Amino acid sequence: MSTIDWPPPSRPQRRRGRRIVFGLIAALLFGGGTALSYYVESLWFGALGFSDVFWKTLNFQAAVFVVFAVLTFAVLYGSFLALKPARLADITSGPILINGQPISLPVEPVLRLIALLIAVVISGLTGLGMMAQWTTLGLYWHGSAAVAAGGTVDPIFGRPLGFYLFTYPAWQLVAGWFTTLAVITCVIAGFFAVITNGTRAITRKPAGYGSLRGVSFAFAVLLLAIAAQVYLGRFARILADHQIFAGVTYTDANITLTGLLYVVGALVLGALICLVNGVRAPRLALIVGSVAPALVAYVVLTVIGWYVTSFIVKPNELVRERPYIANNIEFTRRAFALDRVERVSFPAETGLEAMDADNNRQTLENIRLWDWRPLQDTLRQIQAIRTYYDFADIDIDRYQVDGETRQMLVAARELNIERLPASSRNWINEKLIYTHGYGVTMTPVNGFTPDGGPELLLGNMPVESKVPSLKITRPQIYFGELTNTDVYVRTGQQEFDYPEGDTNSLTSYEGDGGIRIGGFTRRMLIALDRGDITKLPFSDDVNADSRLLMRRNIRDRVETLAPFLLFDDDPYIVITNDGRLTWMMDAYTASASYPYSRHFVVGRDRVNYLRNSVKAAVDAYDGTVVFYVYDEDPIIAAYRAMFPSLFRDKTAMPADLQQHVRYPELMLQLQATVYGLYHMTTPDVFYNREDLWSIASVAGLDADRQQGAQTMEPNFVLMKLPGEEALEFIEILPFTPANRNNLIGWIAGRSDEPNYGTSIVYNFPENRLVDGPLQIDARIEQNAQLSGQLSLWNRQGSQVRRGSVIVLPIGKALLYAEPIYLQAQRSPMPELRMVVLALQDRLTYAPTFEGALAALFGTAPSTLSAQPTELRPPPGESQPGAPVAPSGNGSDPYSLISEAARDLEEYQRLTAEGRLGEAGQRLEGLKQKLDQLNRRPQ
Repeated sequence: MSTIDWPPPSRPQRRRGRRIVFGLIAALLFGGGTALSYYVESLWFGALGFSDVFWKTLNFQAAVFVVFAVLTFAVLYGSFLALKPARLADITSGPILINGQPISLPVEPVLRLIALLIAVVISGLTGLGMMAQWTTLGLYWHGSAAVAAGGTVDPIFGRPLGFYLFTYPAWQLVAGWFTTLAVITCVIAGFFAVITNGTRAITRKPAGYGSLRGVSFAFAVLLLAIAAQVYLGRFARILADHQIFAGVTYTDANITLTGLLYVVGALVLGALICLVNGVRAPRLALIVGSVAPALVAYVVLTVIGWYVTSFIVKPNELVRERPYIANNIEFTRRAFALDRVERVSFPAETGLEAMDADNNRQTLENIRLWDWRPLQDTLRQIQAIRTYYDFADIDIDRYQVDGETRQMLVAARELNIERLPASSRNWINEKLIYTHGYGVTMTPVNGFTPDGGPELLLGNMPVESKVPSLKITRPQIYFGELTNTDVYVRTGQQEFDYPEGDTNSLTSYEGDGGIRIGGFTRRMLIALDRGDITKLPFSDDVNADSRLLMRRNIRDRVETLAPFLLFDDDPYIVITNDGRLTWMMDAYTASASYPYSRHFVVGRDRVNYLRNSVKAAVDAYDGTVVFYVYDEDPIIAAYRAMFPSLFRDKTAMPADLQQHVRYPELMLQLQATVYGLYHMTTPDVFYNREDLWSIASVAGLDADRQQGAQTMEPNFVLMKLPGEEALEFIEILPFTPANRNNLIGWIAGRSDEPNYGTSIVYNFPENRLVDGPLQIDARIEQNAQLSGQLSLWNRQGSQVRRGSVIVLPIGKALLYAEPIYLQAQRSPMPELRMVVLALQDRLTYAPTFEGALAALFGTAPSTLSAQPTELRPPPGESQPGAPVAPSGNGSDPYSLISEAARDLEEYQRLTAEGRLGEAGQRLEGLKQKLDQLNRRPQ
């Protein structure tokens, strides 16, 4: 008889094997690249002065990993040992007849090893998964102070706000982990029951109760875990979104929440049945039957809930749901700070007198005529200078110019390394020489040259300023929106600063930012981590005092320091009083578990609470990052308790930066979206959606550069709000009724103290039509002279680009302003060609804003052309004279265009009147003028 036998290893061998296994896993998880990455990360945090943030985060993550990994391993491997039959070797090692030959299979050692490996792997993965949720557990740990500070409680459970923001998410996380372990434990118990009973059947041994006892105990634990999930699920009802409103409904409050407690009790009862069954002689029927009470309770609850919903709520839904709708309105408005919005009725009167132009001169002087997209295209043509420079964005801000506050468009000239010529793409150029962008451009929002280009107060390289009070002392941009690569500074190579004729101006980094390269060992470790192992250790240009500037993209920079915050997509650059460049970014605290609040999508997140709690400032030269707390909400209070050194009070922000703080774009967009529904504070009106608003649409270019109706983006304007005395920098969005184009309201987020962070909504009359942006566009299209001009401009070789309509409450009237640009197809450089101004009862246009304004007040006619001298009124002249009329001799192209437009207008009028013969004559004249224009040299 031949016997295959695997004797179990000795105890020292088992210990040695375990050490090897644990060592391999530790090397995979924490060794090699991970440890190296942590080392370089610690250097990076230290260079920014946030070493304590790094180590506290790492220690907390490590503690979470160790606790949950150890607990998971103890439960899983402990369950294996506890549920394993005591004499598994006897059960599985008996002789089995295979082809008439008895064979002994001692599988217990193999099962132990497999169980150990599986437990280690699952424990490691669980630890990593829970470690990724460290912010949830950290908020639970540090949120006690914030909970005490918050006095809001929900109207259903009476729980404080902190319970939903901090405690409930942590309980959900732990309950999910516990349920997963309970399921795996049941699988282990079931596995042993199957192999034990199956082996006994093969070996013809009598079956015992040990395997069913383990299943009974494991199933009891699973039922308790499910009971915990069901109990927590009661609180999820207050976070649920429904078609009409969000939160607990009538059926939930009167049936479901109480019924779920019965389900929890039934699950606990089932767990007790399983425990008693395990203690006594276990029976499979009792294990299966232990779920019966919970199933019955759940079915009864479902049937009762359906009955109440169908026959009690639906026939009288508004009456039944009214108090719950009121709860949803109140808490959603709190969650998105709509309770800070001031509502004001605005008459939107017609007529020039309603504008009160004398008291709104500063508003008129700061109406924005440059849209950021046309300006960006133009700057790329006239200010990029070299192909590797780019303007990633155009930022709108306000600055003091000659003692007056003026609204400006500022653009940072960044270096895009991807645009370097292929012949220049080498390690030295990319890492040591082409290290930074240079300077900014600054354009008044209504500043144009005589040919329709932007008037530059700051521009060129080196930076030239037309205003003595505006200066830049540190124009180099090492940190920005396009700086996505590492560079080494303070090296033996001088850095390219800016082009200067046939030569290049060079510079060397003088800041303290970055990681010092140090000695050979540190250099090697940095090279390994940054992927420069074949270059950095052998470069003669890089020395011990050289510095590595890594993570230079400002978004990556702040998100790494504060990954628990949401950041606005639109950082903006600020010129400080001492001439340095600083990036400003708005950061938000958010939650998806604010009670009774509806969820909205923000980027990739689904949130029902948002606060602009933090302003981040990043120095464009040395990369210094500072986080200023601007709204002390409970969540940021918990993070401040977690990382005291990471945040500063807003009073610590330098005064010159405070002057450039602005209302955040994301916040206004989200508030406007929410306000469109939740401005209805009466449950009856809310239920019927009687006054639903939406953000206004405007004609513009979509992502594919196709013209069409687009939802308006927030616009920053410098204006005097009606009823206010001071000029303010505000962010605006107009509203229209749902599925209509007329205006119904207008929201403004205020950026200046003492009103910073508050919003004001102007409600327009509902008893008469107030034009919206699309209707203003329609009025332009219906104007025969204007539409004819636009048609002529759109002939082959050029393209008309319509600017965004700005809607401003001025005095008691609404003023609409729309710039129109002309762009050659071969040269994407738009130039301003027309300004359209409108009130409710009139529409005027001219090549300049001054001309259009003069036409609006009746001191000059609307005109499609102007002499070049009229495009730039003399300094100090507040209102230019009427434009000189064209000569009409046909030699002037502007005269031909004007006459063609008049022919088109007459043709349309005569056709409408049925005077077809005269209309034909006008059409023939129009063709002749178009032919003359086509024959003119291009």
